[in-house]
Amino acid sequence: MIDEKTLDMLLAGTWDTIYMTLAATFFSYVFGILMGVILTITRKGGICPHAVVYSCLDVVVNVTRSFPFIILMIAVIPFTRFLVGTTIGNNATIVPLVLAAAPFVARLVESSLLEVDHGVVEAAQSMGATTWQIVSKVLVPEALPSLINGSAVSAITILGYSAMAGAVGGGGLGKLAIMYGYNRYQTDIMIITVVLLIVIVQVFQSIGNWATRKCDKRGE
Repeated sequence: MIDEKTLDMLLAGTWDTIYMTLAATFFSYVFGILMGVILTITRKGGICPHAVVYSCLDVVVNVTRSFPFIILMIAVIPFTRFLVGTTIGNNATIVPLVLAAAPFVARLVESSLLEVDHGVVEAAQSMGATTWQIVSKVLVPEALPSLINGSAVSAITILGYSAMAGAVGGGGLGKLAIMYGYNRYQTDIMIITVVLLIVIVQVFQSIGNWATRKCDKRGE
């Protein structure tokens, strides 16, 4: 039987996990969309090809994605301390979460934008649309359902990262699972945290699926 103190602890851990996940997803998409758009338009055959810019950004994205999250979290400790003044807790965890997830988001965005019919882009170019107009009024709107679906995938990935962060000073359900479920052998806490994480994943994916369907209907 779970006592009131444990229940409060689990509720706080759930809120912390959701907070870290949503905040990190938001900032990851801010930077990820920017990188994804640049990768799309500067690649060979893009609307603004630039081999140097594409190659440099491509290498940065690939190198960052190759780092295991826990190693990356430790490696950026000085940067995290510089930004938020501490290396433990929810806000500190958001920094490495964004650094780890933004390149992943960039690839998702790039993939979504590349799915847009090139004929639509060529039509916009023939009418004299600028690069910004093509991106904002053609590429992004046409790829919006895929981008929304990708946001759910990104949120779930970041949720997994946030749970791992509990091993090195992060908060949320990951911290509870490690502190109580692993270190103190409280199996019930471990099981509950796993169930809560599964529920959160299902909620995120359901919201993503619903938003994608709504967006598809508007485009019909």
